[in-house]
Amino acid sequence: MGCCESLFSRKPRLEKDRWQHSQNRRSSSAKGASALSGGGGSSGFTEFTLAELKAATNNFSSDNIVSESGEKAPNVVYEGRLQNRRWIAVKKFTKMAWPDPKQFAEEANEVGKLRHKRLANLIGYCCDGDERLLVAEFMPNETLAKHLFHWENQTPEWAMRLRVALYIAEALDYCSNEGRPLYHDLNAYRVLFDENGDPRLSCFGLMKNSRDGKSYSTNLAYTPPEYLRNGRVTPESVAFSFGTVLLDLLSGKHIPPSHALDMIRGKNILLLMDSHLEGNFLIEEATVVLGLASQCLQYEPRERPKTKDLVSTLAPLQNKPDVPSHVMLGIPKQEETPPTPQHPLSPMGDACSRMDLTAIHQILVMTHYKDDEGTNELSFQEWTQQMRDMLDARKRGDLAFRDKDFKSAIDCYSQFIDVGTMISPTVHARRSLCYLMCDQPDAALRDAMQAQCVYPDWSTAFYMQAVALAKLDMHKDAADMLNEATVLEEKKQRGGKGP
Repeated sequence: MGCCESLFSRKPRLEKDRWQHSQNRRSSSAKGASALSGGGGSSGFTEFTLAELKAATNNFSSDNIVSESGEKAPNVVYEGRLQNRRWIAVKKFTKMAWPDPKQFAEEANEVGKLRHKRLANLIGYCCDGDERLLVAEFMPNETLAKHLFHWENQTPEWAMRLRVALYIAEALDYCSNEGRPLYHDLNAYRVLFDENGDPRLSCFGLMKNSRDGKSYSTNLAYTPPEYLRNGRVTPESVAFSFGTVLLDLLSGKHIPPSHALDMIRGKNILLLMDSHLEGNFLIEEATVVLGLASQCLQYEPRERPKTKDLVSTLAPLQNKPDVPSHVMLGIPKQEETPPTPQHPLSPMGDACSRMDLTAIHQILVMTHYKDDEGTNELSFQEWTQQMRDMLDARKRGDLAFRDKDFKSAIDCYSQFIDVGTMISPTVHARRSLCYLMCDQPDAALRDAMQAQCVYPDWSTAFYMQAVALAKLDMHKDAADMLNEATVLEEKKQRGGKGP
């Protein structure tokens, strides 16, 4: 679905104002993860418009609320879907929670630099009037609180609980190493499960609920003692809160730390353990986790472990590394088999269905710019003053594209696009392929959507979106887009005209 169409409509249309806004939208590259192998990619961080987020959440409908406390929560979280089909979580702050938009934007941008496979990453924000919103990756499989305290079919098995503890420790350690060691109100509601059932730490806790607001919304019994004294969150406070999450994992209940420590001192380990585990755990492993929880819950902050110590203690306990998380959670993996194309495929369609980037490149080189006719109307003045430099940048991009120097082609095509006097869907399609060749499917999808904005019925724009969506593992959406492209291509061959 293209960037300029209604969320629920499949018919693309050109909206010049939206196009211009998308060209001017501020975007910053996110810092790649480095703490762990396989850390998150460098996906873009974006300033969204309020209109985009209203469309994504059905005007912030109460039906889209996913925060545990519903509309009673101090800051409500909504499920939404962007026009590029990506699912998102939108945290809507109360009015004037962050009066200074610059301060809010700076904080959001800092959090947005973090990218890791153990985080539900922040992908954008919105400042519009009094509105302050954060936009994150959506995690479809509920919270740890739901799985531990309100489970329906089965409680998480012991090996899964150990995995949750390690993954969240890794997330905290990554954030600490990247200069963001403070996490506000860490609890079982902040631990989310992605489409594979893997636990992730919500990025929302990396920012306070308001500029001057409280960092803890939970019962005072679960709050670090030093926070009660001075109202400040420190890295040691985060360790204390991690200890309360360990207690949740051990007991399957939300036990006040003081009560749990009394049980630990009395060596009532089995009494503390979740009865729903039915004894299916190793007492030696439970003892290690309990000892770590006890360290985290020490009254003196300096006696609590560092995040690296959390990881080093929990990593050796992992006993089912090859079993997928969704299996241990007892949930189906959200994966759909792409439907068979409904129409015969053209050479371009066949190349896109196979994600054969080399074949796509050959077709785009051969097609050249014949599909761009009629997409620009320039005055003589504009032609004489600006066209020479622009066309020179495009020509250099074309040469680099032909020679498969895709990074240089991106630079040259970007120079052409940034001037904005002449809009070329072919340049966007070519740059989209360049991004795919450079393993940047998010950027490729944006360019393919921009090509559709310029030329709403251009099959190539749909084909390129299909490839980008497939690269993003959105296979059903990719198959739908491939079918739409095939229909448009057949329509043109039967006599439909371009712009």
